[in-house]
Amino acid sequence: MSDILTLTMNPAVDVFTSVDRVIPGHKLRCEPAQMHPGGGGINVARVLHRLGGDVLALYAAGGITGGLLAELLAQEQTPAQALPIAGETRESFTAHEHSSQQDYRFVLPGPNLSALECQSCLDALSQHGRPRFLVASGSLPPGVPEDFYAQVAGRARQLGSKMVLDTSGAALLAALQEGVFLVKPSLRELRELTGLPLTAEPEWRDAARALIEQGQAQIVALSLGEEGALLVSAQQAWRAQALQVEVASTIGAGDSFLAALVWSLAQHDDLELALRHAMAAGAAALLKSGTSLCQASDVQRLLADVRLSRV
Repeated sequence: MSDILTLTMNPAVDVFTSVDRVIPGHKLRCEPAQMHPGGGGINVARVLHRLGGDVLALYAAGGITGGLLAELLAQEQTPAQALPIAGETRESFTAHEHSSQQDYRFVLPGPNLSALECQSCLDALSQHGRPRFLVASGSLPPGVPEDFYAQVAGRARQLGSKMVLDTSGAALLAALQEGVFLVKPSLRELRELTGLPLTAEPEWRDAARALIEQGQAQIVALSLGEEGALLVSAQQAWRAQALQVEVASTIGAGDSFLAALVWSLAQHDDLELALRHAMAAGAAALLKSGTSLCQASDVQRLLADVRLSRV
């Protein structure tokens, strides 16, 4: 039995390349492509494995691309188990423009899952003992009901597992109605959840704490992009400023953040130290191109640079 189980319903093979300029109507001569296993829960599992966490990644996959995804995970030695589906696993494509240092990301919807395949993925959660943490991360592909993560939250409760959620839209709203241990919304997602403009830090903190008071989450990790992050529980609220590093790519920073946060909490660290690890991991991911994600050595090196304050 693994200590941490991650679930990815819409994984991808992430393809990353670079080009001088993105120009419409022209053939763009790209640099050699990098390929990485991708999807929220898979990325979280990759980082947890690098940090020494006891993790298993469950993911729905099928077709030739699903086979390639399994090969890429095996190359990284990330413990993983594919949950077979009939459809073809998607690819995601990113082009980095040298002239602007911007990333252009093209994300396909993913395969259509049948009701039977959805149920099979849900049932798979009960076949791996009682993990302490169950991390559900990423979008839902076509065919998967909006309340799927809410059903996962119910299974987590039955197993006695702490559910960690990172998704958006209707799937996020439905799952919060069921209640989770930790949720990681962006500021945009929190605004959508509350219907409020949330323009200042006290409003961010109060909106996060309202989710806790309503029983929707026990901990809220609010991602603020270049403004850092806010970690809120019923008793504490910690604000972290973003670390200043040379950015190679912004892809995977949020997944690295979440993985390190869960890893630290699994070590029984307090919220302050967990946020320090999360911020260091998110910054470390920025140093790498494509979906390379963070490396443990960079996380450890950047840890001392993290600056926190109680709010």
